Amino acid sequence: MRERTICFDMDGTFVDLYGVSGWLDMLINKETTPYEIAEPLYDMDEFNECLEILRNKGFRIAIISWCAKAQDKLFDKEIRKAKRAWLKKYNVVADEIHIVRYGTPKAKTVKGTAVLIDDEAQNLNAWTRGRVIDANQNILKVLQNFC
Repeated sequence: MRERTICFDMDGTFVDLYGVSGWLDMLINKETTPYEIAEPLYDMDEFNECLEILRNKGFRIAIISWCAKAQDKLFDKEIRKAKRAWLKKYNVVADEIHIVRYGTPKAKTVKGTAVLIDDEAQNLNAWTRGRVIDANQNILKVLQNFC
């Protein structure tokens, strides 16, 4: 069966969270700042244009991103707010946005067959819904094949 949904992780996939100086210490201190100030890993006009082309070809776009390891309900709520604001700031178009507790199996967040684009090997290895794409490569080039 052909995948009709493309699922994107955020951090390390198209958001440069790990490029934020002191990101880990800030998260340990339950600060959402890294999620707010992280820069995109790609030209977002080009990225969003590709997403629109995919949507026009009948693909659904889903974002599946984890909260921080802290697993604190209040902090998770603030992280969800910050990540949604980041997506809005950069005009990322998505049909579904799932910002879930750290460690939640990403395959449980969507239905049917789908492609997962993620930078974490554990997520790629655990994906049970279809193909995976390692985001440690240039995902814009990979997405152009879908376009």
